[in-house]
Amino acid sequence: MISQKIVDQWKKDEKAFFEGWDFSYLKSRYKLANPSWNYKTLAKRLIKKSCSVLDIATGGGEVFSEILSIYKPQKIIAIEGYKPNITVARKNLKKFKATVIYANETKKFHFKDSEFDLILNRHGGLNKKSIKELYRILSPKGIFLTQQVDGNSLKDLEKVFNAKPKWPENNMQNIKKFCTNTGFKIKEAKEWEGKTIFKDVGAVIYFLKAIPWIVSGFSVNRYLKVLEKLQKRIEKKGELNFKSKFFLILAQK
Repeated sequence: MISQKIVDQWKKDEKAFFEGWDFSYLKSRYKLANPSWNYKTLAKRLIKKSCSVLDIATGGGEVFSEILSIYKPQKIIAIEGYKPNITVARKNLKKFKATVIYANETKKFHFKDSEFDLILNRHGGLNKKSIKELYRILSPKGIFLTQQVDGNSLKDLEKVFNAKPKWPENNMQNIKKFCTNTGFKIKEAKEWEGKTIFKDVGAVIYFLKAIPWIVSGFSVNRYLKVLEKLQKRIEKKGELNFKSKFFLILAQK
């Protein structure tokens, strides 16, 4: 039987403030798997050659602002489909005079043909339709760089809660095929698997509340018995490990 003190801490973690894409609340309580490549380094290298850049699914603008810190193109636009992040992104990107637009990244883009020479997408949604739109708004020889969480990433974590992957079709093979069929030339395509480590169950709770599509309708009360089983696992093994999978594609129009 789990003590009430532990359950109280879980509920505190469940209600803890989360903004943008900032997981600093967890500090050393979890370790996110990092791919073998460095997305920010690649994006910084590309942005030095860019005059007009679009960042798709910018979140709170945290990563994009770091990329822009090395060079500021003439035109900078970011879109984000989660409304609470818009204010955060505008605050983080204000010093770069970036325009932040509330827009769904998997639908039609209200931009002109060939408007951007660089499009960045870190963990934003992709499908056949959106890739065609990316091709349309990229200038000739324009570059598209994306790092994606594979649709089956953390599948073992979802299984614990009897949840299923929401976007299993989001994998390197499919996205690469969509890009090629649209007319893109694939310059680079990589996959990577690693571990995401949680040091306590409260860190899992905060993580699942911050990323609600992993386990839909998650709450401590609803999944208390499952959380108790995870607590027993962590007491036995000292940590919880789950498999993460990422892929990266660099394509040129």
